[in-house]
Amino acid sequence: MTFRPIKSQTRAIPATEGAGVHLHRVFGFGDPSDSDPFLLLDDFRNDDPRLYSKGFPWHPHRGIETITYVLEGTVEHGDSLGNRGLLGPGSVQWMTAGSGILHQEMPKGNKAGQMHGFQLWANLPSRLKMTAPRYQDIQGSDIPEIIDDDGTRVKIITGRFWGKSGPVDGIAAEPMYLDVSVPPNTRKSLPVDTYANTFAYVFAGEGSFRDASAPEGVRVEKEFMGEELNIHDRTGNRTLVRFDSGDEVTVQAGPEGIRFLLVSGRPLQEPVAWHGPIVMNTRAELIQAMEDLNNGTFIRAQK
Repeated sequence: MTFRPIKSQTRAIPATEGAGVHLHRVFGFGDPSDSDPFLLLDDFRNDDPRLYSKGFPWHPHRGIETITYVLEGTVEHGDSLGNRGLLGPGSVQWMTAGSGILHQEMPKGNKAGQMHGFQLWANLPSRLKMTAPRYQDIQGSDIPEIIDDDGTRVKIITGRFWGKSGPVDGIAAEPMYLDVSVPPNTRKSLPVDTYANTFAYVFAGEGSFRDASAPEGVRVEKEFMGEELNIHDRTGNRTLVRFDSGDEVTVQAGPEGIRFLLVSGRPLQEPVAWHGPIVMNTRAELIQAMEDLNNGTFIRAQK
């Protein structure tokens, strides 16, 4: 097996989206090739309803897939096609926006007012940019969880891992999306697709993903200040770790254990024309999408 060294390590940045939702942006609106086929990851986590309750009112999407994973609280969603639903703790919604959809997402905290979830954007290849919109709403009870002999727990949202497959299927990027918890002071190696871009996002506990020499020019940053961080330091809450090539990721959990998302997908290697929630391949397609929004033809009739 070939261990994946760290390519870069960065902290999520505070941001405000929707109608005033305070969140942390893990990555997004930078160089799309850095995470191809993934475009953006947001960590929306708060225990003050005033900072998230106004939610994400009606907005458009075209050319991408959005993946919402809820840990605490609920998210009520609706769209211009008449779909409605409620995402509870542990549930996932994988929305293929395709040719275009207008939707809204309204978060609500648990009894203690806590709201926590993630939204990941995955790009669609050019051949599927204008495909029919599609939803997959998955309840938490339908997501398989594997508990290894050492106590490591892995929830498989999509992809195949340790002999089991996640319930989300038919995804263009053929990704693997895992929620991994490693017990305190435990060292664990996790297999990944050699040809996929892979990242880990730590959201609880701490640990180290260092197992091999860092490649030349490795970039390690603190927050958005550009301050150097020793690559041997532990990786903690709200830290994104991007990996170089290899077929295995190794993590050494700290004294409190570590929990992280482990996501991988094969890059599309296609041009990206991006404006907010609309992602196409060319500027002309982007202009057409904006014209469709303005003249009321953004939502296509479905056969």
